[in-house]
Amino acid sequence: MMTRIDISDTALRGLPAPAKLNLFLHVVGRRDDGYHLLQSVFMLIDWFDTLDVELQDNGRISREDVTPGRLPEVDLCVRAARTLQQTTGCRQGAHIRLTKRIPAEAGMGGGSSDAATCLVALNRLWKLGLTRRELAQIGLTLGADVPFFIGGTNAWVEGVGERLTPISIDPARFVVLKPPGGASTQAIFSSPKLQRATKTAILQGFAANTTADRQHQSGFACDLQKILDFGHNDLQPVAQELCPDVVRCLDWLGLRGLRGRMTGSGTAVFAQLPQAVDLTGAPDDWMVRECSNMDAHPLAGWSTD
Repeated sequence: MMTRIDISDTALRGLPAPAKLNLFLHVVGRRDDGYHLLQSVFMLIDWFDTLDVELQDNGRISREDVTPGRLPEVDLCVRAARTLQQTTGCRQGAHIRLTKRIPAEAGMGGGSSDAATCLVALNRLWKLGLTRRELAQIGLTLGADVPFFIGGTNAWVEGVGERLTPISIDPARFVVLKPPGGASTQAIFSSPKLQRATKTAILQGFAANTTADRQHQSGFACDLQKILDFGHNDLQPVAQELCPDVVRCLDWLGLRGLRGRMTGSGTAVFAQLPQAVDLTGAPDDWMVRECSNMDAHPLAGWSTD
């Protein structure tokens, strides 16, 4: 549940950092520098980390962890704040209070979303006036998923994750499972078993009843079922070998008549919920959560194009 946002000249509290799901993730090639070329649909869901950001006049950047399981001293939030300082020459600082709810190594973009919310918040708190495009350029230096969360809408994603086309998706419910095991993103992408030549698709093939007004606001209106029927996750077979819990989650969903899929490069899996399903009986060490998709990031209006 998203907390209430409190705004003042010296502090911003209750700032949401939502998770995302990859409705599909195809590896369509590889650049000469080794980076993989992707196609995907990133969709925002209502599973949030929360940040409080307080102004510090001494220029220092500090972070406080509210939830157990301490992050590295220099996490993406701290890196985002320092990068914004260095890029703009800002002499102000900030204390960041982070409440983590999105699981790590899940493929749900939790760290990238935290960094994006931090950039958007500090742009406002420090009165920098950077546009969404300028913030996204800074975000890309931190991670390929950060520009998506700054962009603020669901998106068709290409390149290494930096080419975003806004889309809208009809409201839907999903179940997300996260087993305790994780898988290294580096190990997945470096595996010789990884499929790297999936045929590219065209966004317009998934557009559904796009009106001029809706296209102007959200790029394209996409058919959720078409996307799910078309796509898969090229990383999933490799991840299943590295983390057999992924297979257990998929089997658990299958027994309930649900077609599961891994999201991103983590070990969380998800399935659409077309109707009410009994989701009790999962192992105690799994996270099981029902979520809804969102049209836009709650802070999407905080930056101009």
